[in-house]
Amino acid sequence: IIGRSPAMMRLFDLVPQIAASSSTVLIEGPSGTGKELFARAIHNLSPRKRKRFVAVNCGALPDTLLESELFGHEKGAFTDAKRDKPGRFALAEGGTIFLDEIGDVSPAMQVRLLRVLQERVMEPLGGVESVPVDVRVVAATNKDLGALVKAGKFRDDLYYRIRVVHLKLPGLRERREDIPLLVDHLIGKFNHLQGKDIV
Repeated sequence: IIGRSPAMMRLFDLVPQIAASSSTVLIEGPSGTGKELFARAIHNLSPRKRKRFVAVNCGALPDTLLESELFGHEKGAFTDAKRDKPGRFALAEGGTIFLDEIGDVSPAMQVRLLRVLQERVMEPLGGVESVPVDVRVVAATNKDLGALVKAGKFRDDLYYRIRVVHLKLPGLRERREDIPLLVDHLIGKFNHLQGKDIV
């Protein structure tokens, strides 16, 4: 994570404290501000660091696929389900699941996620028994979830469940002093990719 602006330094100070807790985290910020990098940093500094960090882009999948992706499915749950498949929550057991673009999930999926957060159990598609879940949830969005709640487009109970700890990442326009650092970093990265490392 590149930055030395006051806004970024404050975030760098906060991350270890957030990592030490087990609370659910909501990271808000414009696209490209490094939400997944911060989520990974929280995981890597946490007591869960030896277990998996599993990222899911919730906005990239339709509901039916997202449900199967998150919670898994049992053999025969639908036409092509020829065997049991664990979901991302099961893969992240003991670790951290990163739910990117949480603001894009449908009302039905919001209900499913709320149950996981409230009761710490989930049901795979086609399953009849609840499965316990031990996963830390870090969610992220480039939308204003508070405004979506007021507009009735996002459940307020889910909003308060995922916003136990709130990180607001500044856009580049709010930290212009970091631009030279980012330019140097990107030039070095592209030079390395082209085999033109500068000593």
